[in-house]
Amino acid sequence: MYTRNRQRRTWLVSAGVVLLVSLTIRAQDVTPPVAPIHPKVDTLFGVELVDNYFCLRDRDNPEVIAYLEAENAYTEAMMAHAKGLEEKIYRELVGRIQETDLSVPVKRGEYFYYYREEEGKQYRIYCRKKGGLKAPEEVLLDLNRLAEGKAFLRLGTFEVSPDHRLLLYSTDVKGNERYTLHVRDLTTGEDYPDSIPNTTGDAVWANDNRTIFYTVPDEAWRPYKLYRHTLGQADREDALVFHEPDDMFWMGIRRTKSNAYLILSLGSNTTTEEWFLDADRPLDSFRVIEPRRHEIEYSVSHHGDDFYILTNDDAKDFRVMKTPVSSPGRANWVEVVPHRLGRKIDFVELFSDYLVLYQRENGLRTITITRFSTGERHQVNFPEPVYTYSRGENPEYEGDVLRFTYMSLVTPDAVYDYNMATRDRVLRKQKVVRGGYDKTAYASQRLFAPSHDGTRVPISLVYRKDKLRMDGRNPLLLYGYGAYGASMDPWFSTSRISLLDRGFVFAIAHVRGGGEMGRQWYEDGKLLKKRNTFLDFIACAEYLIAQKYTSSDRLAIMGGSAGGLLIGAVLNMRPELFRVAVADVPFVDIINTMLDETIPLTAIEWEEWGNPHEEPYFRYMLSYSPYDNVKPQAYPDMLVEAGLNDTRVGYWEPAKWVAKLRATKTDDNLLLLKTNMGAGHAGASGRYDRLKEVAFEYTFILDRLGFTE
Repeated sequence: MYTRNRQRRTWLVSAGVVLLVSLTIRAQDVTPPVAPIHPKVDTLFGVELVDNYFCLRDRDNPEVIAYLEAENAYTEAMMAHAKGLEEKIYRELVGRIQETDLSVPVKRGEYFYYYREEEGKQYRIYCRKKGGLKAPEEVLLDLNRLAEGKAFLRLGTFEVSPDHRLLLYSTDVKGNERYTLHVRDLTTGEDYPDSIPNTTGDAVWANDNRTIFYTVPDEAWRPYKLYRHTLGQADREDALVFHEPDDMFWMGIRRTKSNAYLILSLGSNTTTEEWFLDADRPLDSFRVIEPRRHEIEYSVSHHGDDFYILTNDDAKDFRVMKTPVSSPGRANWVEVVPHRLGRKIDFVELFSDYLVLYQRENGLRTITITRFSTGERHQVNFPEPVYTYSRGENPEYEGDVLRFTYMSLVTPDAVYDYNMATRDRVLRKQKVVRGGYDKTAYASQRLFAPSHDGTRVPISLVYRKDKLRMDGRNPLLLYGYGAYGASMDPWFSTSRISLLDRGFVFAIAHVRGGGEMGRQWYEDGKLLKKRNTFLDFIACAEYLIAQKYTSSDRLAIMGGSAGGLLIGAVLNMRPELFRVAVADVPFVDIINTMLDETIPLTAIEWEEWGNPHEEPYFRYMLSYSPYDNVKPQAYPDMLVEAGLNDTRVGYWEPAKWVAKLRATKTDDNLLLLKTNMGAGHAGASGRYDRLKEVAFEYTFILDRLGFTE
């Protein structure tokens, strides 16, 4: 099948020996890398746990880096025959985006802030204009200049001071989510000497325009300390304001939309506690709103003399309360919006005369607006049966205009300004899809698949009308996530068109563990109910096959991070159901990771997956852990992707999984590991580099399904 000759170097890694061989080979003669084996054996609750590839965690070991590089070389060799298709896909992806583009300006005080992108440049350029959109442009931050000489750059905080004279921003240059804080003088364009390394990137201004609050992580990457910095002083002199000692709790800092208060948020996966500080008095101490109570969550917004509190206190799908700023404790909470089971309130946004509720009902997102001055309430109408939206930037506390971005599987992102008084909406910008995209040529649907216990699982899908055959021969890419209560809403993708135009159906399985159908949907897919997530996904695949949208030999699946756990679990359970699988930075070594509290996020996530130090959770997690359940059976073609600097899912998890699969599986199907050696969890940072990653993923899927063009 593969006949192309290549001059290349092949790394052979075995039993602690690294050998470099230079030779001319054909792709079919390439031998897959063999990972070094140094067994680590533990016994827990009478179960012997043998981890042959534990040594891959040691990134300082040249043998480990050699193995990852060998896997990358093997991936390159095995996909060399499809390079032409990959380049074609990449050109298609770039050909659909508006390379030189401008965001919709956002008004803050006298200024209009926006970013623009220029053809050929990887990163955004942040700008503003004073007084009106015809005023001269000020360039605040050109990320392309900051990225010169760097393989990676990601922007964290971007916050202009209240007087608009200074810019607080943070950058990550490795992909490990350790950010350095900077302050730029927007008059001179020069950065202050103040430079604070090893922060979480989470930082805010006080109203005096000289005091900054920021958080730092511990060794396990948990934001756990809040510091106060005064402009001009050395960071070693910064005052420690708050320390959260509980390993289960993380920390965040934000300003209220009213700009009156700073809110310090402390939270685990099930419990929150918030503290507030007058933004005009940065030297004062933070005051607690309501002390933490186990499994009670709340978040605070400010309006006039009151705090508005979104909480699950006696409200599974959340309700809204109000309490005086002067005495905000639970005893003074008064209900404003009652709880209604099945209508989950995700977020509250306050304007001087409006209460805006971002909600979720029947699997779709809604917006409900109440006017304080009249008590009038209404819901924003959306034109399609399957859609989603994202909250826009609405920094102005006064006024009647709400900005949001609407999209669906067939409708490109559209930024609207919605007048909450008149209910009129103005389209400010719709994403341009170059190449003659016609949305009427495509259709989207919502289906419901019966799961193992009778639960109806939503599926959102999209296809090109003239390509859908309904005879089981359409290729289909099924995407899933299903964790943390996060919702995979039906978003628009210009890249996806390359699949749809080749006859693919694209589907999202809204499995339990996500938040699409409310809080109970999440709770029914976590802890000791986690297997529902995997069984739901399998049920969606079986339903799509039964309904003739595709067949097993045309079915590809994809998921990333916790969605990679989903992919790994279903491949062990039903490998014959799928033809191709892509797992991006997959969380697959769940037992070993959740047993090790030194690994970032471990203790925090016991409330999501369970604590394997406790026997019921250990045995349940062991029953589905992808790494621990690899079997001597046939698996489909698989592409597994990792990031060497990944803080959230260690690169060794996908590396160990692939090594064990290679040593165990009984088939000759293609198994590839591709590690980005200069990035982290989110992959490449530049927009063109990211499109190259997508092009490679699509090429792998297309190639494995027999597409050559």
